[in-house]
Amino acid sequence: MRKLFSTGYTNGAVSFSMLVLRLVFGGMILMHGWPKLINFTAKMNSFPDPLGVGHKISLGMTVFAEVFCAVLLIMGLLTRLASIPLVICMSVIIFMIQAHKPLDEKELPVFFLAAFVTLLFTGPGKFSIDGALGK
Repeated sequence: MRKLFSTGYTNGAVSFSMLVLRLVFGGMILMHGWPKLINFTAKMNSFPDPLGVGHKISLGMTVFAEVFCAVLLIMGLLTRLASIPLVICMSVIIFMIQAHKPLDEKELPVFFLAAFVTLLFTGPGKFSIDGALGK
């Protein structure tokens, strides 16, 4: 019972927490990106283009972040680097695509952004490929 009220922590507990964060949020964003990847040709002319680079390029950047970076995040490989496109993607969704919506309607991308920023600053933890390689 005393541990529940303790402010102390161990490196193992932090690394396990980073593993859970990577697996849950990496897996969930992968589930959002996978349909975009397999339906790329159907979506490429109608996908939002908030940066003005073209629908196809916007979709490609989103798929890169939500699929390829998510897989890297799940594996814990190049975690901090893989977090950057995900942070950018979620920021574009929150501040450009859904800017006019109230906060309660954009909770999901806000949660994703918080998780990816956390991973960007903390890293993957020792239960990762990065941790095994000693990066």
